[in-house]
Amino acid sequence: MAAERGAGTTALDRLRTHYDNVDMTCPECGYEDTDGSWRSEMSGNRVDYQHLCPSCGAIRRRSIRLD
Repeated sequence: MAAERGAGTTALDRLRTHYDNVDMTCPECGYEDTDGSWRSEMSGNRVDYQHLCPSCGAIRRRSIRLD
């Protein structure tokens, strides 16, 4: 699978872009956030991705450990 242009230079940037492109429908209320994005934050050996649904306020999280 080829990375999209402007998708970032690291694997973690590309993963966030992947979430932005395919995982934007809230499982709680079904709202499709076409203008939103996932936020990423690195803490030690872990990368946390988070998306806040603008419709119902549900927070979704994904975490990756870098061991």
